[in-house]
Amino acid sequence: MAKKRSKRRTHLGSHNPAAPTAVTGHINTKDPKSMVIRMGAGEVGTSISQLAADVRRVMEPGTASRLKERKANRLRDYVTMCGPLGVSHLLLFSRSESGNTNMRLAITPRGPTFHFRVEKYSLTKDVRRAQRHPKGGGKEYITPPLLVMNNFTNPNSDHTSKVPRHLESLTTTAFQSLFPPINPQRTPLKSIRRVLLLNREQSSEDDGTFIVNFRHYAITTKPVGLSKPLRRLNAAEKLLKSSKSKKGQLPNLGKLKDISEFMIGGENGAGYETDNTSGSEYETDAEVEVLETSARKVHSSNKPRQAQNEDGSDDEDGDAGRKDNVERRAVKLVELGPRMKLRMTKVEEGLCSGKVMWHEYVHKTREEIRELEKKWEQRRKDKEARKKEQKANVERKKAAKEANKQQQQQGKKGQQEEEEDDDEDMEDYDSDLYEYGYDGDDKGFDSEGLAGDAEEQVNSKMEEDGDWEDEEEEIADGNKQGKRKAFKK
Repeated sequence: MAKKRSKRRTHLGSHNPAAPTAVTGHINTKDPKSMVIRMGAGEVGTSISQLAADVRRVMEPGTASRLKERKANRLRDYVTMCGPLGVSHLLLFSRSESGNTNMRLAITPRGPTFHFRVEKYSLTKDVRRAQRHPKGGGKEYITPPLLVMNNFTNPNSDHTSKVPRHLESLTTTAFQSLFPPINPQRTPLKSIRRVLLLNREQSSEDDGTFIVNFRHYAITTKPVGLSKPLRRLNAAEKLLKSSKSKKGQLPNLGKLKDISEFMIGGENGAGYETDNTSGSEYETDAEVEVLETSARKVHSSNKPRQAQNEDGSDDEDGDAGRKDNVERRAVKLVELGPRMKLRMTKVEEGLCSGKVMWHEYVHKTREEIRELEKKWEQRRKDKEARKKEQKANVERKKAAKEANKQQQQQGKKGQQEEEEDDDEDMEDYDSDLYEYGYDGDDKGFDSEGLAGDAEEQVNSKMEEDGDWEDEEEEIADGNKQGKRKAFKK
């Protein structure tokens, strides 16, 4: 018999890598989750479908990256699943009848909902095609991006402005809640690999527009103060320690006589370049100091000072060592895409429905706003009344069902008692005493069960009068004639 296989690849007890929480410190059950949805999947077209797929990549890892929409799906279907799946945000892409591309940002389960018109957009593939050295497809999408927001609040705005102050703060809070907050003390720097930049275009006049530019970048670093050959050697040293393929990535020194020719760029050193002499150096304000991670020798708690004295190191040497491990690196942002220019047109109080809090084109007077408030208050009261009526109907149906159930149980109980009585009567009928006609009298048995019958009284009277003998003779003659006829036959 073959040995049963133990499931160790995806089950408990397997030697799987550590959880993402131990590596990045970002993934948590309380982190916001989102769904990027195409409303009318077969009608929006290939460009908007690709734009929705690119936005999903931006929202990773806290999004449904493998969501498959159907043409028959409605918004109610997705809202119903938001609660069980823990989804906190919905990004809905659609196309209007006039051909405009729209995006809605809805916060579940009760709103609000922000309506945007996508005036311009560029797909990820278009951004990569325009770059000389595109970047992406690595480990950038394992962790959520760093959100950077600019100019979302105008210092001169108030509640009377065309874009009121409370709307700016509400929009800022909605975009901030898309991604988990970052703890500077606990979040490792290596886990921040992407940047999502949201920049609001400030208009010179208060024209009531709210336009946001959407950009997505990858963060890359590069050592500063090293020549290009030395950087290649440094990269080759790191490559030798890794398990990746080394073909085509190591410098070719086969045609050189000495390593110095590779370092100085020729026999006379004419090809030697540094960051100061090359034309592709990084800007000075983009340089940062990074502490290199190195293995530390852990001493036992009993003899920490003894080991330190043996090594001949003190606090000053330790500080010097830390300074030596500090490396200056230049930071560069490489755009990943997509790009979008979003123009906010409307804000609703509920989830894709409800009272309009702000509209770019439609403005109401105070009297009209009061009338709308009365209508919404009446709608709210009607809704509460319907809920109470529905709740009462549900309770009434439950009570009727429970009463019917108890009645059925009582009927079954009475029927069961009748069946038990019938069984007892059948047991008495099957007994020997009932078969021999025992009536409880000790004088004897009534073999024919004629005790008390009129026929028995007639026979007893005939026997007293002496007529029973004549009757017996007639019965005997009748029996003889019957036997003769049966014999002849």
